[in-house]
Amino acid sequence: MVERVTVVGAGLMGHGIAQLFALSGFRTRLQDVSPERLQGALRAVEADLALLVEEGAASHQEAEAALGRIEATPDLEAAVAGADLVVEAIPEVLAAKQELFERLGRLAGPRAILASNTSTLPITRIAERSRAAGRVVLTHFFNPAHLVPLVEVLPHPSAPPEVLEATLDLLRRIGKRPVRLRREVPGFIANRLQAAMVREAFHLLEQGVADAEDIDAAVTEGPGFRWPFLGPLAIADYGGLDVWRKVLENLAPELGQSTAAPAAVVERVDRGHLGTKTDQGIYSYRGASVPELLRARDRSLIRLARLKARKD
Repeated sequence: MVERVTVVGAGLMGHGIAQLFALSGFRTRLQDVSPERLQGALRAVEADLALLVEEGAASHQEAEAALGRIEATPDLEAAVAGADLVVEAIPEVLAAKQELFERLGRLAGPRAILASNTSTLPITRIAERSRAAGRVVLTHFFNPAHLVPLVEVLPHPSAPPEVLEATLDLLRRIGKRPVRLRREVPGFIANRLQAAMVREAFHLLEQGVADAEDIDAAVTEGPGFRWPFLGPLAIADYGGLDVWRKVLENLAPELGQSTAAPAAVVERVDRGHLGTKTDQGIYSYRGASVPELLRARDRSLIRLARLKARKD
């Protein structure tokens, strides 16, 4: 039974994962080598909880209790001591993750589940230096981790069935929708599907088919309008597989076939135009408040979750 949770890494994903467990009633330690990053993470959690209260998704008492359950520390050994679940959320650097899981194999208790939030790296590579590989499992949360339901799950091949079952059960208990991968594949499921669509969106932009705003609108006001309730395979069933056979046969040869990052991305990155991280990306953010843009996004996700809950 999982009672104590430790999240290693207090960056963009780590603070959201810690908040998620704390709001679900778990005593949660948040560890990071940077005290400044830990303080920033606690401020971000406080702001996220305030928005949940504002939207009626949590009470003041629940938010205060959740904040009180989070203990921040730069000491990895102290953070891991007594933890039943350790979730790694450090940057996507294989060597760093391998070193961390090697240490976690020595520091964590003999029954602790060791989870990685990697979004791209094979779980077999991450755990290859760990003596506790049989307790290692992929738990790929999506940003913002405290709001997006999906968590992709893949246990290490040496993990016994009870590790997978305990992980799936825990994720369901905290309100997530775990998706189990049956085998290891680069990018897992959601990022592969997302990358395919983004590649085609940039292809259309580079071909001058439409401007960026209209390409985005074609998704948000078309297929994306259905996607919160129907996935692509269900949509194919609803439309008729005979129809989709014709669509795919007609369109497959016409789709972008690039095996590298689109030129529209490479050129902007080379110029330092990184999106909301700077003042320019595909769109201009000059004069815009990025925190307010993110707050508006999160508010919409909270309301969407409420709508989906009513449907269920």
